Amino acid sequence: MNKRIEDLRQYMLENGFDCLIITDSANMRYFSGFTGEGYILVTESKLVIVTDFRYTEQARQQAAGYEVFDRVDFELHTFMKDFEKTGFENRTISYNGYQQFSKSVKNLCGVDDAFTDFRAVKTPDEIELIRTAEGIGDMAFEHILGFIKPGVSERDIALEIEFFMRSHGAEALSFDTIAACGAHGAMPHAEPDDRKISKGDFVVLDFGCKYRGYCSDMTRTVSVGNADAEKKKVYDTVLKAQLASIDMLCKGAVPSAVHNNAQKIIDGIYPGSFGHSLGHGVGLEIHENPTLSPRNNIPLEKGNVVTVEPGIYLSGFCGVRIEDVVVIDDNGVQNLTKSNKKLIEI
Repeated sequence: MNKRIEDLRQYMLENGFDCLIITDSANMRYFSGFTGEGYILVTESKLVIVTDFRYTEQARQQAAGYEVFDRVDFELHTFMKDFEKTGFENRTISYNGYQQFSKSVKNLCGVDDAFTDFRAVKTPDEIELIRTAEGIGDMAFEHILGFIKPGVSERDIALEIEFFMRSHGAEALSFDTIAACGAHGAMPHAEPDDRKISKGDFVVLDFGCKYRGYCSDMTRTVSVGNADAEKKKVYDTVLKAQLASIDMLCKGAVPSAVHNNAQKIIDGIYPGSFGHSLGHGVGLEIHENPTLSPRNNIPLEKGNVVTVEPGIYLSGFCGVRIEDVVVIDDNGVQNLTKSNKKLIEI
């Protein structure tokens, strides 16, 4: 039995659960290796995957130690009849899913983020997968620098990044690619469209890919042609905030304090221009715990993997964001993102 299941069963014991139902796809993959659809049942003595005909063979191959059932042959009510307290993922299950389980389960109790929190500290193997994914992103950034020029559209830049990552080992995207030029970059989650790059534009590039299930994430902002003095000032302020944040990060650092320091640096020159959290966890999902949020006061642990991504967004002018993925260590961080952070003028 692997340590992940041992920890899960210890959680069951400490919280008085007879059974746990795992329905979130990332958590199913984390605890079993199964990447299809269905749900997992964990008891003191059994590990069960309930799926359908499309995935039964896949589940048997991927999930060692699990019994696999086709849902049409599985009597959930009979399986659950002797259990008094069952934990379920109340924050991610659909209402219809909850209704279906309620018909067969006596006492459903929400576990909030408990299953997801198991994933917050990464193993060395997980870190290496994220490192590989981030490396694909680094190569994509180097490639796209030779593609960006006046007259090229945001959409074409995004597609070129995505094609490059997929053709260099990525199995999927971590999220929809952002390529935003000029004033469009002042929208943190701008969607690439047909607007064309102009000389003098800043271009914000935020992209990531998945490698063997694990996500990468990086943002760089480049200038097409020489940047004027005000844009350089914006860029330098973001870079200062990002480097200061990385310097503060280590085992035991409090996320809110790190965020607030970055906020102070930016607000000192551009008040109100940085309105999102400093960063978030990365793993099987692109947004995981822990967050580098002004509301998160839980100290970081060795093995947490987080983004560090301050930004400045000036409506009608430009946006700048710089983002790395780092691993929390005893005395600092390992930075998994290797791309240049000095202002690049193409």
